[in-house]
Amino acid sequence: MELTDKVFVVTGAGSGIGKEIVVTLLGKGAKVAGVDLNEDSLESLTKYVGDKSDRLSTHTLNISDKKAVIDLPKEVEKKLGAVDAVINDAGIIQPFVKVNDLDYDAIDRVMNVNFYGTLYMIKAFLPLLLKRPEAYIVNVSSMGGFLPVPGQSVYGASKAAVKLLTEGLYAEMAGTDVHVSVVFPGATDTNISKNSGVAIPNQSDNKSKKQQSFPTLSAKKAAEIIVSGIEQNKPQIFTGKDSKMMNLLYRLNPVFATNLIAKQMKSLLSK
Repeated sequence: MELTDKVFVVTGAGSGIGKEIVVTLLGKGAKVAGVDLNEDSLESLTKYVGDKSDRLSTHTLNISDKKAVIDLPKEVEKKLGAVDAVINDAGIIQPFVKVNDLDYDAIDRVMNVNFYGTLYMIKAFLPLLLKRPEAYIVNVSSMGGFLPVPGQSVYGASKAAVKLLTEGLYAEMAGTDVHVSVVFPGATDTNISKNSGVAIPNQSDNKSKKQQSFPTLSAKKAAEIIVSGIEQNKPQIFTGKDSKMMNLLYRLNPVFATNLIAKQMKSLLSK
């Protein structure tokens, strides 16, 4: 997809990968509607993009609010014109506990944001995208969407749902002018724990050397990979060597891959 002058809607735009996606798209000449729950983060985003802010509109919105999402397309069109693409990046994690110890409020919150929020955005914008000469939907899943991660089982389930929803949508859009991609980020340097209101257990200022040296991809690099994948119309986009490697390993030997992740996650689970 050629990005110049295209109108993108990006959720989770106030921080992390979403913020860097906005910056990357603006740098390529696109117009962007940034959507985020946090109004202060959107204000910071506007300052961050500097003189490119004339091609940015911001929208404070909870994507799990179905009515608000239904009203969003009109708001974006009023400010930027017809929408050409939607990138569903917004997401939260769960507390680092086993399913048995996870309360229902946390379960509902994760599923409402990660799955239903993505679904609401698709339902709100897809009828309009189908009218465009070329359009795009990008849904951000997770490495945890194809690989079980103890202590994040419901988060993983929500991202697996996003994966299959996107793959089904890809099949449904075959023969149309709407491209569809699913993104599988690996370990990335973002504030998702803080934004999710989740503390990472057994971590302190005195982190072990092993924890400190654990490689993570920068949000900027992840965003660049995602935008490049959109330009190439890639159905699957993996950001980070860990995501690519674990995808292959899980396909070849799912039991070994599961036990490997379980061993790595053991220190984060107190029970």
